[in-house]
Amino acid sequence: MARILICEDEADILTLVERRLAREGHDLITADNGVDGLRLAIDERPDLIVLDWMMPGLTGLEVCTALRAHTTASTVRVLMLTARAQESDLQAAFDAGADEFLIKPFRSGDLQARVAALLERP
Repeated sequence: MARILICEDEADILTLVERRLAREGHDLITADNGVDGLRLAIDERPDLIVLDWMMPGLTGLEVCTALRAHTTASTVRVLMLTARAQESDLQAAFDAGADEFLIKPFRSGDLQARVAALLERP
């Protein structure tokens, strides 16, 4: 299975995402702020990052932008999680380099389906 970094500052959502992805057999790493998330993304080189938009330290958009500019982390797949649901928010996430977008609250089945689809991409 895949190595997945989950960057989420809300404990309940972090637990939900962890439980769902652990059931799928993924190797998980977690961070509760953007600074640690960026560091772990670069150091641990995960296959996928589930990245919250609003976090302390650095936002998910800032983390994603920094990853896309980094030589070794630029190709990691990013699933952005957010309560922001405007079309302009979706465009901002994609402009920052997100591969996929999931609006909170979300069903755990939707999370699993998007993770699976991202991991299947070449």
